[in-house]
Amino acid sequence: MDYTMNTVPEQPRTSAFLDVAEPDEQYLLAAEREERLSARRRALVVLISDHTIGSGEDTGRLVTELLVEDSFTVDAVVSVQSKKSQIRQAIETAVVGGVDLVLTVGGTGVGPRDKTPEATRVVLDQMVPGIAQALRASGLACGAVDACTSRGISGVSGSTVVVNLAPSRAAVRDGMATLGPLVHHVIDQLQKYTVE
Repeated sequence: MDYTMNTVPEQPRTSAFLDVAEPDEQYLLAAEREERLSARRRALVVLISDHTIGSGEDTGRLVTELLVEDSFTVDAVVSVQSKKSQIRQAIETAVVGGVDLVLTVGGTGVGPRDKTPEATRVVLDQMVPGIAQALRASGLACGAVDACTSRGISGVSGSTVVVNLAPSRAAVRDGMATLGPLVHHVIDQLQKYTVE
């Protein structure tokens, strides 16, 4: 009997470390999202009452749903008058309460009652203009006129990110889609340096 073996040509030997397959990008993204979901971040929504915001309840519900989809737990949705003192107090209360994100909606136009950027600026320790710029750019791309002409600002107060959104549904929907990765990145940085 002839016992012949089928042999495979010998491959050049490499380090065991080089034989490890590259991780799948989709898997990494899913794992990152899963990690975020397991450690939800806290947010507070401040609705600035004026006649252009529409139904505050509907806006609050929409923003809450979008925040929950983006791995946030919404501590509260509060409505305040379009007065600098009330807006500032709502933001300061949220910062003291330790939320990761304060999202204000409304009061970002050029009208005499639009005081949100001025009230927010007083509370911020650092400006993060790139977030507000991204919101304006994406607002322009999606046709949300109030988003691309918004005077809204963004920044950090303590370890809390604060962002002003324009009030239309288009501005809110598009803004929230743009906002997620940016805000999570800033929060990651704040938490990293807090721990160290």
